[in-house]
Amino acid sequence: MSIRRLLIAALLPAALVFHSPAAFAAKDPVYTGTFSSLAVSGYDAVAYFVEGKPIEGSDDFEFEWNGATWRFASQSNLDTFKADPETYAPQYGGYCAWAVSQGYTASTDPEAWRIVDGKLYLNYSKSVQTRWAQNIPGNIAQGDKNWPKVLE
Repeated sequence: MSIRRLLIAALLPAALVFHSPAAFAAKDPVYTGTFSSLAVSGYDAVAYFVEGKPIEGSDDFEFEWNGATWRFASQSNLDTFKADPETYAPQYGGYCAWAVSQGYTASTDPEAWRIVDGKLYLNYSKSVQTRWAQNIPGNIAQGDKNWPKVLE
């Protein structure tokens, strides 16, 4: 058998898997990026609430939840998250709140954030966050209607 045929025989199964409809089916419930398993790009979700700013988490304080790895800056923040992850995890699985309000998903920048009514919202960028902030109640209401259908 030629080298070309061997390569085709070896690579064909992988090509079929990666190009199958199932490979492109649903998005993950928590945004982690393409080549990562880190929620919030590795930032500490609890720090937004207790420090009032984004702080990078440490691999010393990790927790697996909802299909993603969550990092924290301290044991205290890790323990707080473990006790009630729904309270501290960003809305819409950490996908861009503006995008979800518009009916699709997009990545987020941990520096583009806002807490509204005790819930953390992330946006793609600070300029997108400015657009989202023009009608926060309306965008949240629409995002809530669209979530989690945008994952399909």
